Amino acid sequence: MKEILIFAGTTEGRKLSEYLAEAEIKHTICVATEYGEIVLRQHPLVKVHQGRMNQEQIERFLSDGKFDVVVDATHPFAKEITCNIQAALQKMGQIGIVIPYLRLKRDGIAERENGITYFETNEECVKALNDTEGNILLTTGSKELYKYCVSEKIKHRLYVRVLPSVESLSLCIEQGIHGKQVIAMQGPFTTEMNEAVIHQYEISCLVTKESGVLGGFKEKMNAAKRTGTKLFVIGCPEESEGYSFSEICQKLEDMGEENFQTKNQIKGNMEIILAGIGMGHTNCLTKEVERVISEADILLGAERMLKNACSKAEKHPFYQAEQIIPYLHDIQGENLFMKNIKVVILFSGDSGFYSGCQNLYAALEKEITEGRLKASLCSLPGISSVAYLASCIGESYEDAAVYSMHGKRLCNLARRIKSSPKTFLITSGVKDINQLGGLLTDAGMQKCEIITGYQLSYEEQRVERHTPFECMEMKEEGLYTCFVKNPYAMQRRLTHGIADGQFIRGSIPMTKEEIREVSICKLRLREKAVVYDIGSGTGSVAIEIAGISDDLQVYAVEQNHEAVSLIEKNKKKFELQNVTVIEEVAPEGLAGLPMATHAFIGGSGGRLKEILVSLRQINPNMRVVVTAVSMETICEMREILSMNDMIKQEEVVQLQVSRAKKAGSHHLMRSENPVWICAFEFCGGESEREV
Repeated sequence: MKEILIFAGTTEGRKLSEYLAEAEIKHTICVATEYGEIVLRQHPLVKVHQGRMNQEQIERFLSDGKFDVVVDATHPFAKEITCNIQAALQKMGQIGIVIPYLRLKRDGIAERENGITYFETNEECVKALNDTEGNILLTTGSKELYKYCVSEKIKHRLYVRVLPSVESLSLCIEQGIHGKQVIAMQGPFTTEMNEAVIHQYEISCLVTKESGVLGGFKEKMNAAKRTGTKLFVIGCPEESEGYSFSEICQKLEDMGEENFQTKNQIKGNMEIILAGIGMGHTNCLTKEVERVISEADILLGAERMLKNACSKAEKHPFYQAEQIIPYLHDIQGENLFMKNIKVVILFSGDSGFYSGCQNLYAALEKEITEGRLKASLCSLPGISSVAYLASCIGESYEDAAVYSMHGKRLCNLARRIKSSPKTFLITSGVKDINQLGGLLTDAGMQKCEIITGYQLSYEEQRVERHTPFECMEMKEEGLYTCFVKNPYAMQRRLTHGIADGQFIRGSIPMTKEEIREVSICKLRLREKAVVYDIGSGTGSVAIEIAGISDDLQVYAVEQNHEAVSLIEKNKKKFELQNVTVIEEVAPEGLAGLPMATHAFIGGSGGRLKEILVSLRQINPNMRVVVTAVSMETICEMREILSMNDMIKQEEVVQLQVSRAKKAGSHHLMRSENPVWICAFEFCGGESEREV
């Protein structure tokens, strides 16, 4: 392989050196400072030159080293060193020594954001800062600090974040910046870390270079937005020429006629660990999770979790599959993990309990199985907030109902609590507590006792008892887990069968009780079914179905405004949020609804055939039940039953009910109108197997 020389000054330059070293490619890397040498990983195939060089020194270094290719991975703002490298190579070319030059471009921010003030130079930024008030956080580095210290109006307001190196600290002291004005830290910094610094030092204006993704520009930008801090940006110089990381690697492969990728893939692998971290405080980590965090090369998760993680790993605030999977592909595509690399993804609470871990695990498993990721995958449990709160209040949770309101719509919560003596709830914050109090108050369950666990495991932890009304008045935002104790819990009925007299009826016709029960049985409902109740009337069928299971979704489609009002009243009376009322005529009103698995047609308005055609288009495997009282509907039904190419497994039942009415000391049977019930499935595909 040819002799490679890398002039480093960015994270990309350091990673290129690591890439070559793991591919067993001997090379030399030049860094300007002692600190730049410290952060490099030592390797027997890597020779490090530390110290700044001018053009003449670069010429001598190139000549003595007899290098065959030069990679310029210096910072885009370091124009002087780039000019010196190019001039030195040009001078050597004039004496017949031609060395190829490759410029490694840094990944930048795709678009410039609105609401940010950009400057071409530091001098222009200094002029603008003279017209501002308040403290300034300077994150442009120590080399150009002198430009900001020229103005005494600016100097006393500066808080300078620099690398913790002797050179950086010396430059600060030279410019009269010392004590609390110096923040000596090495990144990367999360958005929350930047926010903390802004709040700690009461920063009014943040100054940064447009330093790209790896330079932490996005995290600074987000922190400024969240805190309302002015953001002054020294715009990144346009790099018209140069190559991406993967392109540089390919160029070097072509020159050396070697396949770096093959070498690296043979040697390396990726270990992905999905870890539950409990409530958030480090004291609640399991020993195993604590160990993998400390050993991680890359740490992913929400910013709140990354903030408290004790790890030297590279941190990124990614926690959704849409963010994480492309990021892992990028790492793999650029071959940055020649050694075995450990990626740890953090989840709050227990990874197997109301966690986003399951969806991500399935998505990653698919990527690995189908060969798009070369990795191993496992998950580690944590302590859930429910288990923690239960231990705080001395309650068990194996005999309690446990639900999550976090980021989801939880249907029929009041009904669930009404039938459960003990209920644990995971919430999204104080708004969920307010909602809980309102639901219990409206449902007449004011005697329930609510215990809230606020900021569990943290120093500000509080476990308090409240009434539902007090919960409605709570204001303090934070992380809450709840326990609801209902001493008057009622056993829940296992079958449908609401008496006709319990419905709010008005003058709208209603499907009678016995007809409802047979019709619902003929629907053969399954778990998580989606049901259309077409021509819903008072909503009696929709209400009965929704009450069978909180996991069912029912859409009551009705065109009569008075009937729609009655459905809403009955929905409220029976505390059912899994009924959605649609005031439309069918079949037009079905457009845009979630695909149904079942449909009940109690009223068709003479358009039965049109409705059935639409239902079949929505789901060719739908189960349908139609009831008919009038001769006209019975005739339509007969025509439908003759369409063997459209329906199958039809059942037709004619049902007539007689009810006993008391007349003096006697009971006389009074008959209701006969009703035809027709049940069938469409011929669109194989019917579901009975279980």
